[in-house]
Amino acid sequence: MEIKIQSIKFDADQKLIDYIDRKVSKVEKFYEDVVRCEVLLSLLPDPDNKNVKVRVLIPGSEVVVERNADTFEEAVTECVGILKEKMVSVKEKRFK
Repeated sequence: MEIKIQSIKFDADQKLIDYIDRKVSKVEKFYEDVVRCEVLLSLLPDPDNKNVKVRVLIPGSEVVVERNADTFEEAVTECVGILKEKMVSVKEKRFK
């Protein structure tokens, strides 16, 4: 599975990139046919100004989750938690 990380209007440090790789790679455990994951990191003017959007491409479909939080790590963790549930749901629907 390929993981593509893009930070918009800032440079993500290696520690954050490694964290995202480690967390997002777990998504493949719940759906084996994942083609690619795209992670977009951006800053917002809100108090919860860290925005993370994760797009998981699977054959014939895609699953998108977006979250805001105080830190990118929190937002990534929330996204991965929701993705796990969605991926299991997609898998169950597809293989019934």
